[in-house]
Amino acid sequence: MTASAIDPAKLDKLAQLAVTVGLGLREGQDLFLTSPNSALPLARKIAEYAYKAGAGLVTTIFSDEQMTLARYRHGHDLSFDRAPGWLYEGVAKAFDENTARLAISGDNPMLLGDEDPEKVGRANRANSKAYRPALSKIVGHEINWSIVPYPGASWAKTVFPDDAEEVAVHKLAEAIFAATRVNSDDPVAAWDAHNKALHQRCEWLTGQNFAALKYSGPGTDLTLGLADGHAWKGGGGVARNGIRCNANIPTEEVFTTPHRLRVEGVVSATKPLSYNGTLIADIQMTFEAGRIVEVKATRGRDVLEKAMDSDEGGRRIGEVALVPHSSPISQSGILFYNTLFDENAASHIALGQCYSDCFIGGETITPEEVERRGGNKSVIHIDWMIGSDRIDIDGIGQDGSITPVMRKGEWA
Repeated sequence: MTASAIDPAKLDKLAQLAVTVGLGLREGQDLFLTSPNSALPLARKIAEYAYKAGAGLVTTIFSDEQMTLARYRHGHDLSFDRAPGWLYEGVAKAFDENTARLAISGDNPMLLGDEDPEKVGRANRANSKAYRPALSKIVGHEINWSIVPYPGASWAKTVFPDDAEEVAVHKLAEAIFAATRVNSDDPVAAWDAHNKALHQRCEWLTGQNFAALKYSGPGTDLTLGLADGHAWKGGGGVARNGIRCNANIPTEEVFTTPHRLRVEGVVSATKPLSYNGTLIADIQMTFEAGRIVEVKATRGRDVLEKAMDSDEGGRRIGEVALVPHSSPISQSGILFYNTLFDENAASHIALGQCYSDCFIGGETITPEEVERRGGNKSVIHIDWMIGSDRIDIDGIGQDGSITPVMRKGEWA
């Protein structure tokens, strides 16, 4: 049993952190929880702490890796153009009624690596389109939501392939507990201090009101325009329902909305991207007038191209995030094959949908105003890493002035 490789006291702290710091769950509020079945020990603890916090009802949907694979290996061809729209409509209705959302991340990141990329792409597109009514509530930060990790055995063996399963799970668990600050004597106080530091970065960047960011480094010469009236976010924030939450545990990033029409140049990935079970390596993209006109990758390019072609916004940028190379996740030296972690090891950008609250006045901004200011719209949102200790970033002022933002991956 790999569960014995996971410190039960630390797992208990992580569950408590997910409910209090991650969600800020309010008394009487319902919770919608999704989890891999391998994460059942954490899901049970989260339900316990949610009810102790006064949750009205905790509803959980579990996923299973073998059932997922059964679809790709035995499913009828028409299956891959379908998604449970009825389920997502119900989820959107739950969000309308102020239900909180928590996802446990812990599946095998390479689960679909050997499956037909055409089927994977079709299934992803169908799912993304069906999920859009619910996703809009998330990207608009209308409710309190969060994601937390669990060291599932298949994920652990992907990260530590040379170790016995129990050893791999223990290593991944300890890495998770370190990254989520569970190892500290008072994790809640540690997160409070961390959030304050991230908020200071956001205040400075928003105050600068840069017109663009200029990235320079090996394989990268990119000018990334920022949306008009953008605001930088990071750490804990207040959702539109008035509840303070941390959307990602862990998190090391500050992020904002780029202008979908004002991105020019070439940018190269500094880490592989694990996307829906496919490893995409050595990505390089060329932008003209905000649109990706050329994509290169030594592995997984077809899957990435199919995702980007989901809609018009799939070939434009919806998020830009800054992460110092000295972040704890980066310094661990571990490639997690999991976006929740790897995006917090390096500065990154995201293809597709923007976050509509990353604007000054974002609490009340309309979709039409988001578009007018340059925000992107898409059914996809795919983060990939472009930062390292060899990347410099400058802020370009509205008057053309240059301000150093990062040098060799560190805050300037």
